[in-house]
Amino acid sequence: MATRDSGDIGLPWVITAQRGSRGMRVSLYRPGDDVESEGDVIGEITGNPREMGRQLRSILEDTETD
Repeated sequence: MATRDSGDIGLPWVITAQRGSRGMRVSLYRPGDDVESEGDVIGEITGNPREMGRQLRSILEDTETD
């Protein structure tokens, strides 16, 4: 799980990667969202661990949290 400060104390942006059908599903939670529910799916990563890391970094770089 990765977080970024939203500017509001106690309300971070949260990005999770959870096991999906073939690989992992990457979800975004906005400040105040319940992380126990389904977030906005922003991508999927598949392949070997090295490739999955590259894909995750690319998704994180492209995700706007402003």
